[in-house]
Amino acid sequence: MTTLSTQDDETALFRKTWTLYDAISEKNYMFHREIYAHVSDLLRQRSEYSLLDLGCGNARFLAPCLHAHPPASYDGVDLSAVALEEASLKLSGLPNVQCHEMDMLRALQDEDRCFDVIFSSFAIHHLSAEDKQQLFHATERRLSPGGVLIMVDVVREEGQSREDYLDGYLGNMRTHWTAVPQAELDQACEHVASFDFPETLSDLTRMAEAAGFSKAHVVARFVQHHVLIFSRADA
Repeated sequence: MTTLSTQDDETALFRKTWTLYDAISEKNYMFHREIYAHVSDLLRQRSEYSLLDLGCGNARFLAPCLHAHPPASYDGVDLSAVALEEASLKLSGLPNVQCHEMDMLRALQDEDRCFDVIFSSFAIHHLSAEDKQQLFHATERRLSPGGVLIMVDVVREEGQSREDYLDGYLGNMRTHWTAVPQAELDQACEHVASFDFPETLSDLTRMAEAAGFSKAHVVARFVQHHVLIFSRADA
């Protein structure tokens, strides 16, 4: 599990980088518009659902989906208090909204409620493989019967090393993210190189099955960026 010293480092990191991520995502370099069209469709299929958002940031892209298909309750978890303040504003008008400044794993392990949907976008790949496995176990325990984990994240190709993945992803950033000022692009590349640890789809599936999930489905894929849904065994 993440240690307190590591968590302190991550808190400082998230406070520094969340605004940069927000600016980059606005340019749609990571296919947020296409991805959240699929997320909105997944939420549209549910009614009277509770949702836990892990690594919610400022909820910029999820908020419109929730306003279109309101949950009965929303809990957002993030390490950045600044991002959470903005998330509260974007989620204003929805029922039973709570935002929590804490680590994703700690939130799952400390929580005693169950949720119909647990959602996470571009956050889980920051965890180590061990912590990802713990997160799958904790998530499965916190899902209601018929509940699902919706995961938006980057995924490595089968057989691809992290180094080869980074070479390709960073090369794409430097070639195609032309609207990002050079200093900010350098900062974004440094963040990816230091903190991105994506798994392959087969590894994520194996972790999910080890935690008790019965189904893993690729809803959509945009190059490395995936929309995945993991269903409980009783779904």
